[in-house]
Amino acid sequence: MAAHEHGAVLVPGGARFSVWAPGSQRVAVRAAGRDHPLAPKGRGWFEGEIRGLRDGAAYALVLDGGHVRPDPASRRQPEGVHGPSALFDPRRHAWTDARWRGLALEALVLYELHVGSFTQEGTLDAAAARLPDLVELGVTCVELMPVQPFAGERNWGYDGVSLRAVHEGYGGPAALQRFVDRAHALGLAVCLDVVFNHLGPEGNYLREFGPYFTDRHRSLWGDGLDYDGPRSGPIRQLMTGAALQWVRDFHVDALRLDATHAIEDGSPRHLVAEICDEVRELARAAERLVQVIAEDDRNDRRVLEPAPAGWGCSAVWADDLHHALHALLTGERERFLADYGRADQVRRALAEGFAYQGELSPFRGRPHGTDTRGLAPARFVTFLQNHDQVGNRPRGERLTSLVPWEALYPASALVLLGSGTPLLFMGEEYGETRPFQYFTSHGDAGLAGAVSEGRRGEFIAKGVEDVPDPQDPQTFARSRPTHRRDGRHAHLREHYRRLLALRRKHLTTIAARFPRVEVDGTAFTLRRDELVVRANLGAAPAAGLGPWGVAIDEAPRERAEPVDPPHTLTSGGGTGLAP
Repeated sequence: MAAHEHGAVLVPGGARFSVWAPGSQRVAVRAAGRDHPLAPKGRGWFEGEIRGLRDGAAYALVLDGGHVRPDPASRRQPEGVHGPSALFDPRRHAWTDARWRGLALEALVLYELHVGSFTQEGTLDAAAARLPDLVELGVTCVELMPVQPFAGERNWGYDGVSLRAVHEGYGGPAALQRFVDRAHALGLAVCLDVVFNHLGPEGNYLREFGPYFTDRHRSLWGDGLDYDGPRSGPIRQLMTGAALQWVRDFHVDALRLDATHAIEDGSPRHLVAEICDEVRELARAAERLVQVIAEDDRNDRRVLEPAPAGWGCSAVWADDLHHALHALLTGERERFLADYGRADQVRRALAEGFAYQGELSPFRGRPHGTDTRGLAPARFVTFLQNHDQVGNRPRGERLTSLVPWEALYPASALVLLGSGTPLLFMGEEYGETRPFQYFTSHGDAGLAGAVSEGRRGEFIAKGVEDVPDPQDPQTFARSRPTHRRDGRHAHLREHYRRLLALRRKHLTTIAARFPRVEVDGTAFTLRRDELVVRANLGAAPAAGLGPWGVAIDEAPRERAEPVDPPHTLTSGGGTGLAP
């Protein structure tokens, strides 16, 4: 174990512990029935080795005043976020993916899922059993919403507090290793959603260890993490170490960094840039392809630019295409959707990545975005739905509840055969009609009440009655997908499967450059030399397409099988799709 590296690691004959706790004069490890004092090493670090401890051994840290707390760098929390930590040896898993090297960015088709609700069992092992279905669909990378421990049994995952552990209800860290190994055996990459902009409100004991937070930075969750103060080194190391362990010990192929716009850091090298640099170096040494994908709502190309001008992320979530399509299809103009609703914004997002590239945003009241010239299309992650855009609606309605069923066909064609890296949200492919709602299960009664009341009072719920209570178990139960394969659901899934097959077939052309995009009323045409996609986002005929029609032409060099029966041939030997 390197000097001053957070956490516990098993060594021959025992375990070595390292804790940064400048807020305490003394730190001990409570394990095997007694307290073992750690030696102060200066600058707030305490270290020591305890003999006789093995994988799975429970331990806790004892601070001044006798406060017993879990390890901030714990790798396992078998009794929840308030209980003792446990030693975990990642070397015990017998990996079978020695030949796996990862996937290139342009080859990714992301499928975002929530482990707890994806199956009835709500475990990683149960989710792994469904991976063959995703392979058959054409997905190439499974993106897991955060799996780090949170309070209670139900949570989206963004209230995690042990950033290096896996929620025990999902199966714990060993289950994540099994999941990734199984995915790789099937040819699937795995992306893990990680959160470095805040910690959850319950089970977060960092303040008791030292100055991890500062009032110099404020966020939606209170004081910000101190990434740029005079004592910020150990705090940054806690986060970068977490990022590296997911790649090194769990073999994940990509990290999705949550809300990087909310990571306040005035350092010469931003925390995100540091994570990108260190992950890239680890991947290079291991001869693997590992991506770092940012969620950032600023449309700022600096997220993608290499250092020193930028952060060097592989890709960024590009919300504009979703917003533009959603506003056009639903007519909604509330909150940020006030900036959207015009066909030319859909066109620009398809043709250039961002719809806003410095123009005035009425919602924000200021210019928004930067130009995208010179950026490869695959560096923009695009989607028709995701957990935020569904679950942050007051009632969590999916697009299937907001637009005519037939509209799902042309909209999905534009996303999946556009040039961005496409992302599907679980259940989207067959038109899941159950909602995905915001759910929690906080054990602290005061916090639970505040969350329930706060959800009803949030701006997103203004004017909406009967907002689901996040603490109600039925809110979670309603959010479980049905995995339906009957009737129109089977038909839509086959449409998605064939679109993704076309994407694979023409991947070189799709990834090479943005398409030429034309607009004729409600009809959009994506033109490439070998592939022309036409989609009508309207209930009336437009540009030779029927209501909600889709036509795909692989002329002049070759013709594809029908993408979605029933079909009619269009001029030039293309395939017309009827929903």
